[in-house]
Amino acid sequence: MENFVVIDLGSNSVRMSVTEIDTDGSFRAVQQHKEMVRLSEDMGPERILRDAAIERTIGALQKFAAIYQQLPNVTIRAVATAAVRSAKNQKKFIKRVAEEVAGLRIEVIPGTMEAYYDYLGVSNTLPATNCVIMDTGGASCELILVQNGKAQNLISLPIGAVNLTEMFYKNGVDQLKAADLFWETTFVNRLFNGVWWLHRGQNLPIIALGGSNRTLAKIKRKANNLLNFEDIHGFRMTVAEVNEVYAKVISEDLAGRKKIPGLAKDRADIIAGGMTPIVTILRFLDSDRVVFSQNGVREGILYEHISQLQEQGVIK
Repeated sequence: MENFVVIDLGSNSVRMSVTEIDTDGSFRAVQQHKEMVRLSEDMGPERILRDAAIERTIGALQKFAAIYQQLPNVTIRAVATAAVRSAKNQKKFIKRVAEEVAGLRIEVIPGTMEAYYDYLGVSNTLPATNCVIMDTGGASCELILVQNGKAQNLISLPIGAVNLTEMFYKNGVDQLKAADLFWETTFVNRLFNGVWWLHRGQNLPIIALGGSNRTLAKIKRKANNLLNFEDIHGFRMTVAEVNEVYAKVISEDLAGRKKIPGLAKDRADIIAGGMTPIVTILRFLDSDRVVFSQNGVREGILYEHISQLQEQGVIK
């Protein structure tokens, strides 16, 4: 039996999953961990990872290391996405992680690979024949056009909950300004308009993942008094329901957003900026519904690893 550990170092959070893989090819998730680190915070136009964010991130990775070091027969795959990908001090950061987190090797993956892992994670666990997959993270947004079950086109755009908030809410996020929301929506819509193949997703459902998008589902499930409101995999919302939640979020001040059931307090300051892309793409593509996925990059890496083990004859 192998313990396969995947660490996903995102721009807003760092997550770790541990999956037991048996020689017969069966597998089961045994641990899931998440730490909010805001690695992309205050990177600015200089694209520099800041000391405070680096300290938070290394602290989280050290916590994870204390967990996986207790496990037998461990294989680790650690990937970093948008924040580290764009950072000018990327090499220095990776070197420091290796020195301070028991030799952990961080692999910086390109945005297209991140999008492809999203596709693998979604398509192996949800019906995804014809759809647009959207993963809104802290500093990037991956879009995948799926036709007849295949990823036909994919792209990673440099927009996410953290950097959109920093770009457009310079007046602060306590009481959101209509002009800030307008300029953010206009900017995001222009970006979508520049993706030449995206119009082929017209009228297709959106399969959504990423912290901001999943928060939409959690707020709705909490409002519906559903048990296990965080279990959003396969949950569906109409466009009207999405708009209703978004309107609620942007109408509250920061203190009010922190009180919205289903919305994590540590996400309240960036949630308006983070939800705007999905609200915008629903209008852009005239989609009628959203299906939410709990699975993305980490699960995509898992399915790729299992396929490789099968090809090598390690498992059946």
